[in-house]
Amino acid sequence: ISLHAKDLKNVAGAFKGTSDPYAVITHMATTPGTAPRVLGKTEIMKNTLSPKWATVIDAGEYVLGEPMKIAVQLFDEVRKGDNKSMGSATFELGEVLAARGSSKARKIKNSGGTVYCHVAKSHGSGELSLKLSASKLKNTEGFMRKSDPFYELCYQRDGAGSLTWDNIYRSDFIKNNLSPTWNEMKISLSVICGCDMDKKVLICVYDHESDGDHVLMGQVETSVNELLGGGSLALTKKGKSTGTLNVKKAEVTGVEEQVQDEEVAGAVVQERPAAPAFVPSAAPSAAPAAAGGGAFVPSTQSAYVASGRPTFADYISGGCELNVSIAIDFTGSNGDPRKQGTLHYRSPYGELNDYEKAITSIVQILSAYDKDQMYPVLGFGAKYGGVVRHCFQCGSAQEVYGVKGILDAYRGTFATGLVMSKPTIITEVIQMAAAKAAQSQQVAQSQGKQSYTILLILTDGSVSDPAATAEVLRQASATPLSVVIVGIGNADFSAMQFLDDCAQGEGDIAQFVPFNSYRNHGVELTSQTLCEIPTQLVNYFWKRNRISPLAPTQCEEDEIVIEDEEEDEVDLSLDFGSGGMPRVAGGGNDFASGFQNSYC
Repeated sequence: ISLHAKDLKNVAGAFKGTSDPYAVITHMATTPGTAPRVLGKTEIMKNTLSPKWATVIDAGEYVLGEPMKIAVQLFDEVRKGDNKSMGSATFELGEVLAARGSSKARKIKNSGGTVYCHVAKSHGSGELSLKLSASKLKNTEGFMRKSDPFYELCYQRDGAGSLTWDNIYRSDFIKNNLSPTWNEMKISLSVICGCDMDKKVLICVYDHESDGDHVLMGQVETSVNELLGGGSLALTKKGKSTGTLNVKKAEVTGVEEQVQDEEVAGAVVQERPAAPAFVPSAAPSAAPAAAGGGAFVPSTQSAYVASGRPTFADYISGGCELNVSIAIDFTGSNGDPRKQGTLHYRSPYGELNDYEKAITSIVQILSAYDKDQMYPVLGFGAKYGGVVRHCFQCGSAQEVYGVKGILDAYRGTFATGLVMSKPTIITEVIQMAAAKAAQSQQVAQSQGKQSYTILLILTDGSVSDPAATAEVLRQASATPLSVVIVGIGNADFSAMQFLDDCAQGEGDIAQFVPFNSYRNHGVELTSQTLCEIPTQLVNYFWKRNRISPLAPTQCEEDEIVIEDEEEDEVDLSLDFGSGGMPRVAGGGNDFASGFQNSYC
């Protein structure tokens, strides 16, 4: 996590200059039994209301389906007395990761200003301990005064086709000293060089100025491996020598050997065409979705190659779009939807049934990764005109907008003259989703993008033909598709074990989760439902087709989405102790044990 802020409110007080802001980042407790914890704090930026902090905070592992909410609290450092609050904001890291440029911003309640949050993948393991000194620095202060030097470490990244330097660490400054020795520091190898110890690192030495307009004294390009060799480095400015940087200590610890990914040849896959979804006559006629047919050719146009095996975060950071489709069981075993206690019953008081609870909780998580939030909603297991349809359109449009659109399409289906029937066959909705997934990736590929599809199936019973379903899943595994099946109700779902039996390594694209096992724990439901999707996505693109992730998307600051201030202040208090890393003293909980009971 890296942060910066703009236009903060000055809380220093009358005649006391400008605030010296820093930020504390806390991982909020989002599930019962967990506790909030402080992840880290930034350095203090003197006399500025628009700080750009260099400190990069390690947030740990992000798991799709598990909320990861962080609180950013801003403070003005007060040397003698308690630090003053400058406001706070919260971010859901999954939403930040999925945003353009993996960046989001939020206005600060009551205090004014905006805080910006950026997340990036952590590479590998290991930590660099570094202690530097300098000698014979060229003074930039003029006669009778000496510079106050500090140094910055900068990481080189590919910024939309050109290499740029990102500031990742800033040392303390030492007053009036042209041969300073700075304190030892520790930094993750992932942050400084992406665990590539031959990657270029820029070290810049500045003369500290109280107004924040620091003066460059000299700089040098080096690498972690060169620093480990010790010795001295020549600092230059505009091609002229300005002093020497001395490596007093450089040590790397905690490096784990990376297992190299085995080579897997890409394949040209023949997609199986699927028939378009049946559109009930009560709904306006719509053109059928095009079926994906013909050969799918893996992309070869990616100049960006992630180090080691790519991860889900690599593909999402590169702009891979997740498309979500929903398929709902309308078989007669669900019961009469007009009778209370049946699975499709709609409460007159607006309470959600279990189908609606599962849709709401799962799609809300995935919506962060679906840029247009347009969703096809399909049904199966009902008769229209005396014919049992195993794949029909719900709602009047091929796609609906947002979770509310899904619920409206689902509820409106009961007014289309359907007769709830049997058997429970999901092969056609899987074929439909697989064809659409292949077509979406082909279109995305032609535009230099990437696309992956998730089919969410909700059913009240085991499928009628496990063998046929297993075969269709095997065929669908050649497409960019994951299938998530949620069992609703009290039926015996043991027959769904065939999903595990038919899954073989990279061909595993399906996951079954019984809703009742998690009916009191919404977060556990989404975690169990979505946990295999990152691996399935990487297996499709990388293991089977050798498609690398695209380069991380970049965006200018004015392109970053700025969310409105939150209604309530963050309920979190910190104990700063004797000035070290603060700890949580109270609050910091942000979870609900059950499900949302209604949806407007």
